[in-house]
Amino acid sequence: MADNLFLDTILLGDALDILPALPRRSADLVFADPPYNLQLQQELWRPNLTRVDAVDDAWDQFDGFDAYDAFTRAWLLAVREVMKETATIWISGTYHNIFRVGAILQDLDFWILNTVTWYKPNAMPNFRGTRLKNDVEFVIWAQHSQGARYTFNHHAMKQFNEGKQLGSVWPINVCGGEERLRDEAGRKLHSTQKPEELLKRIILASSLPGDLVLDPFSGTGTTAAVARLLHRHWLGIERDEVYFQAAEKRVAAVKPLSPTDPLLDTPSRKNAARVPFKALLERGYLRAGQELYLERTDHRAIILGDGRLQANGHIGSIHQVSAWLKNAPSCNGWTHWYFRDGATGQLRLLDSLRQEIARQAGEHAT
Repeated sequence: MADNLFLDTILLGDALDILPALPRRSADLVFADPPYNLQLQQELWRPNLTRVDAVDDAWDQFDGFDAYDAFTRAWLLAVREVMKETATIWISGTYHNIFRVGAILQDLDFWILNTVTWYKPNAMPNFRGTRLKNDVEFVIWAQHSQGARYTFNHHAMKQFNEGKQLGSVWPINVCGGEERLRDEAGRKLHSTQKPEELLKRIILASSLPGDLVLDPFSGTGTTAAVARLLHRHWLGIERDEVYFQAAEKRVAAVKPLSPTDPLLDTPSRKNAARVPFKALLERGYLRAGQELYLERTDHRAIILGDGRLQANGHIGSIHQVSAWLKNAPSCNGWTHWYFRDGATGQLRLLDSLRQEIARQAGEHAT
């Protein structure tokens, strides 16, 4: 964990100056949204003759690819020193820069785990009609060292895909509405403000409550705001004072979720509390006759009064029935069955109820 001086704060200054002063091997997760080096050649206009508010900020301009590559190598080396060996890093970008970033990542011995394609259903059209509409960005996910242990909350991510394994194409709208920060004239305060939904997935996927999330290009503080919401520590760096002030105000207004909020479910086989399934019925979390869903909602089972399940004429424990339906020799039913939350209508992993009982009883995994 980083020194308390650097916890839950955004530092005003240049990342290349501040990163070397941070405690080594302190960050559990890094999200970086570096300049894209878009190389815009001229102003963009809509058919109705209104100017497009494009990314033409000074911080996104470099004197060619060599300068951009040198900048990328410098900040990645500095971030690498702050990351724990078990940490991972997510880096967002467009086709303008992401391939250069990926090559430099590999040159510096990071190990790429996935590349997420962020699909923007509400992306801006190509007004000139000279190219395809640019409706995707890319987010590289890489670990500090190949083969090292790293956090990935695989089962928790299923909540973003109706109980099924989450893939690497994420449909998420471009930041807008009340979430979009604007200046006094109503203009976008930051040209590339990321949507909170994107950061929710990233932080929930690869960190645990209490972990430290680092963002070396903090902007308007989306990473810090979501980290606070999800009970993570945060550390941001931002060199623009206007963005810095907006981020500080934004983060201070965030109210962390209740510890029992379904979004915070991060079930783990290693940290499984010893709770019998029948206890969920006895405590009123579930009821006899209620349906459970085995990852995909076309596999269902009925809860019986004695704590067993019935599916397609087969009766057994949550583990036996799930193994039978999956045609597998064994299966941990806690991490494969889902129930429908009566309050939200959303599917939740069965293991979240086991963890809730364990928290109430003050128990811990053995």
